[in-house]
Amino acid sequence: MSTFEIEGGVALRGTVRASGNKNAILPMIAACILTDQEMVLDNVPDIIDVRHMLDVIVALGGKVERSGERISVHVASLQSSQISRELCNKTRTSILCVAPMLHRLGKATLYPPGGDVIGRRRLDTHFYGLQKLGASVELGETYDFAVPQGLRGADLFFDEPSVTGTEHILMAAVVSQGATIIRNAACEPHVQDLAHMLNAMGAKISGIGTNQLTVEGVESLSGTTHQVCHDHIEAASYLALAAATGGEIKVEGTDLHSYWMCRRVFSTLGVKIELYKDHIFLPEQQDLRVLRDYDGSMPVIGDGPWPQFATDQMSCMITLATQVEGNVLFFEKMFESRLYFVDRLIAMGANAVVCDPHRVVISGRSRLRGTTMVSPDIRAGMALLGAALCASGKSTVQNANMIERGYERVEEKLLALGARISRRD
Repeated sequence: MSTFEIEGGVALRGTVRASGNKNAILPMIAACILTDQEMVLDNVPDIIDVRHMLDVIVALGGKVERSGERISVHVASLQSSQISRELCNKTRTSILCVAPMLHRLGKATLYPPGGDVIGRRRLDTHFYGLQKLGASVELGETYDFAVPQGLRGADLFFDEPSVTGTEHILMAAVVSQGATIIRNAACEPHVQDLAHMLNAMGAKISGIGTNQLTVEGVESLSGTTHQVCHDHIEAASYLALAAATGGEIKVEGTDLHSYWMCRRVFSTLGVKIELYKDHIFLPEQQDLRVLRDYDGSMPVIGDGPWPQFATDQMSCMITLATQVEGNVLFFEKMFESRLYFVDRLIAMGANAVVCDPHRVVISGRSRLRGTTMVSPDIRAGMALLGAALCASGKSTVQNANMIERGYERVEEKLLALGARISRRD
């Protein structure tokens, strides 16, 4: 297990480049199984979850080559219809391989997938969609799937706009016989990017960027080269950490349309960010004060499906709020364990009241002090790094590997911004 050691009290300053999108590349790797031709993906982040997904490809009989930010994946033939328990435990997105395996082999078996422990994470959307498209689903010690008569198009309505559920069923729909409509679909930037890649492979998807996707199934897909979109969650994380430390940073490699809601949330916390075509600028010396609602009420920052505020951005925003004058309520609606890391902030001196598993009130500004803590999940781990950067004295964040599942070269990037951080294995 690795550990980050941080000496707090230094404002982050400089330039950082956004990495490839974690939540886009993982389903894209699974989608490589849909074709027996070579797939080339650019702007691929070197993070632990990507390595685990590539391990799944190799275990199934595929070939993987990596050169810098480019990977080549070629699954000419599948040698197994089962993913091992060990690989399933390592990555939740192992389940995204089911639809491509059904297309290639007609069957698939895996164990219950792992991932962050942030509360109950339903797989019902996956099972519902696969069954509607003609697959049998048997759940026990293993999850067993089969399509004795092939995948067939259907009219689907999701009971929640699940991101991975939408990605998964989309991969099944593009190779199903006939037309499929997915209503109440997720439409996050990474879902859109996957859809664009599938279309480049020969799929026929329309409605990209909306909550209704229409798919005309095709018999087979070809290989392609695709550039993975940037990670807007990572970019927002660095902006939040820089604002919390009173710094000034420029985040390169971004776009405009992924940050409209994020900018609204920053403004609620008194933070001004400047959006440009290919970068974001955060000026220093800002007066960080909570912007109360027009009637004088305490504002509520809640998450929700795109284009609402992303749940993965919640943790770092909470850390930022500890360094802002005023009171703000955070309402985490999607995961009942996401806010458990706030106890670590309270131990560091944050003035916070955890109302219930979904709501916490932060009253700032708090003087944080260094301590030793454990990263419980990817986003909370990054938020704790931010708290350590703000705190007086030295902090230790254990289980650093958890953070590196989703953030590429985090130590290197923070060092370039002036942070006093070191890694110990």
